[in-house]
Amino acid sequence: MTDPKQPLVGVIMGSRSDWQTMQHCAATLEELQVAHEVRIVSAHRTPDWLMDYAGSAESRGLQVLIAAAGGAAHLPGMAASKTVLPVLGVPMDATVMHGMDALLSIVQMPGGVPVGTLAVGKPGAINAALLAAAMLGEAHPELREALRRRRQAMTDKVLRDRDPRLDPPA
Repeated sequence: MTDPKQPLVGVIMGSRSDWQTMQHCAATLEELQVAHEVRIVSAHRTPDWLMDYAGSAESRGLQVLIAAAGGAAHLPGMAASKTVLPVLGVPMDATVMHGMDALLSIVQMPGGVPVGTLAVGKPGAINAALLAAAMLGEAHPELREALRRRRQAMTDKVLRDRDPRLDPPA
């Protein structure tokens, strides 16, 4: 079992407004019992804090970073530039372009500095948590089992509710 006091995943976002979406990432990590921390770390407003945070992540015991950003979306790439830990980028729907600008910014990292890029918004936040748990699964088999249980529960729900004309089961 993972030590609930030692965060394995760092969830960072560029501003407090990103929490509306990233709370789904944190909730999914909590559901799977993945120890994590959540911080606001702005690539543009607190660049020194970002460099310190990402640069010290590995030595502090973190094993995966999940970075959410909107607009120019520099946070995931800049975090990846300071660590060899896997970095998962979640584009935020924060501008008139509905997250497409952030998606393109995150997905176009130069060769040599990878950022795993997920969907825009809530689906990306949830999937980032699931992907982080999968990445940790080799070293933490209980997380792999939690993922199996979650997938089975999804399957069971669909199988219980196959006829859309019927009221959903209680």
